[in-house]
Amino acid sequence: MPSRRPLSRSEQMARIRGTDTGPEMRLRSALWAAGLRFRVHAATPVGRPDVVFPGRQLAIFIDGCFWHGCPLHYVRPRSRLDHWEGRLRANVDRDRRQTLELESLGWRVMRVWEHEVYENLAEVVQRVRQVLESSALDPSPDWRVVAVEAIDDAIRTERRYMEELRHPEARRIEEGRRITAKWRRPKGG
Repeated sequence: MPSRRPLSRSEQMARIRGTDTGPEMRLRSALWAAGLRFRVHAATPVGRPDVVFPGRQLAIFIDGCFWHGCPLHYVRPRSRLDHWEGRLRANVDRDRRQTLELESLGWRVMRVWEHEVYENLAEVVQRVRQVLESSALDPSPDWRVVAVEAIDDAIRTERRYMEELRHPEARRIEEGRRITAKWRRPKGG
């Protein structure tokens, strides 16, 4: 039997899905089982959120921890740092633009981290239900990592630059041990 060569980085990246991801499918199944009916990737005035309740003007985005700068699980890549920092910045800027534009048009926007879908699915479904039953959405602060720099490789420390999604002027810097193990969904999850 011929041995398979490992996939190149480009081939690996090409396999990453943009729609119908594991977290999306898991949340959609739970929402459906809870009796909540929605549209998938339906057009809104600003983009196509992962889950849309058009009549209630609620858009839900499920954000991946790596691609959207999760403050708990973002891991700084070890190569091509300028490229990846630019990609992260562009994603955070797009998330901000979509969120603020939709909200200015009277839509409510929920952003859910992929780890929340796996770790607290019932809680996420309950939050969606509460938003649907009320006329408002009072979002909690939504911090995003926008850059990470190594402080001291010998003691493995880093500095993480963060911005709040809805208020880009709100910034903070955290220093601590380097995060090296990205979040992974549980097996069978």
